[in-house]
Amino acid sequence: MNRKQGVILYGPPAAGKDTVTTALTQLRPHYRQFARLKVGSGKSTGYRMGTAEQLRELEAAGGVVYANSRYGNTYVIDRPGVDAAFAAGMPVVHLGQINGIRALTDGYPADWTLVLLWCPREVTERRSAGRGDSDTAARLAAWDATREDLDAHPDMAWDLTVDTTTAAPQDAARLIDRLLAQRRGAATA
Repeated sequence: MNRKQGVILYGPPAAGKDTVTTALTQLRPHYRQFARLKVGSGKSTGYRMGTAEQLRELEAAGGVVYANSRYGNTYVIDRPGVDAAFAAGMPVVHLGQINGIRALTDGYPADWTLVLLWCPREVTERRSAGRGDSDTAARLAAWDATREDLDAHPDMAWDLTVDTTTAAPQDAARLIDRLLAQRRGAATA
């Protein structure tokens, strides 16, 4: 039986999740960034903006796979959204919490490939300032939380780890794509 394949990119802010996802979609158009439901304000690009009422309805229907709060907003991975993402191609889900990875891999059956994208704290600071973030201090706090998260879960097994200070986004995308092709081949053998 062939299971659906998806990609989870985990890493601190400015580690390159958006950039690597763009490189993946340029490499093969079936890759699609999963747009999480965002309840709150601020940046809307890459999100499906929702309301508190929509979130309550999803929760009541058991449609929330994972939700977290950061930067004064709530970010949701919802079952209907993941269903739609798989129908459109291969979802690439961005996460910054290992609990989110576990909730998704346990709560939504698929062959999930786990990729750790990493960069040092000073790189996050430089990239955040360079892209004009108005909340670099909050992003550095999130970097710290990501480091603590990794330290608290030394048993976390990554399918691939990429240092985005040494690997170009296109190279990272090719590594991920190659790994997925190998996994598909192993599943059909």
